[in-house]
Amino acid sequence: MALIQKEPPHSLALELSERIRHRIQSAEFTDGDFFLTEAELAEEYQVSRRIAREAVNRLCALGLLEGRKRKGLIVRHPDPVEVWANCLPSLARSQEKLAELASFRYALEVGAVELAIKNASEAQIEQLAELAEQFKQIARQKKDRPRRIEVERQFHGLILEMSGVPLIADMQKLLAALFETSYPTRKSPMLDDDVNERIIWQHFELVSAIQDRDVERARSVMRAHLKYLLMPEREID
Repeated sequence: MALIQKEPPHSLALELSERIRHRIQSAEFTDGDFFLTEAELAEEYQVSRRIAREAVNRLCALGLLEGRKRKGLIVRHPDPVEVWANCLPSLARSQEKLAELASFRYALEVGAVELAIKNASEAQIEQLAELAEQFKQIARQKKDRPRRIEVERQFHGLILEMSGVPLIADMQKLLAALFETSYPTRKSPMLDDDVNERIIWQHFELVSAIQDRDVERARSVMRAHLKYLLMPEREID
């Protein structure tokens, strides 16, 4: 194995972690396969134990390796949603990154509409219509904001489930939960009547477009429904 050239410790550990990651992925290890020990890595790549440990820690943080006492390192195939769940709280501390996540959520939900229309069952569409009706009743009462947020989350979550791609649905759930706790809320506790009615109409129009299998109409309504995510002064429904 070629010697890693002398560089600052931080760079050495980063380079080593990338080389190990490439080795793991190229060799097509299965989940749970034993790899090497830190000592064996240090010897093979001709670096100090400290550098080897730092590189391993990086890969463990990503979920690619898991240390087993007295056994060495085990290869893992991390769940991307779990990795994202661990990263999102840190990203939420930055307004710039939060804005990027808002744009990602917009692209995810608008983009998933076509798959939702293609794969939605009649039972799912009926359930979506029921959620739209529930939202209407709650929104017009203007009393139970937590319930309003929950029904809205269920409505959007169901559309993503309709895509038939679990990863898409799971990512949306993570983002929805993030924005409920970290995204700026409206100044007033409830929306004015015009905005309220527009959101209610958008829900029913989305149901209708999906039921009619009309991709362009559904996309258009979804873009209008989520445009607040792309606005400089963002607000949550």
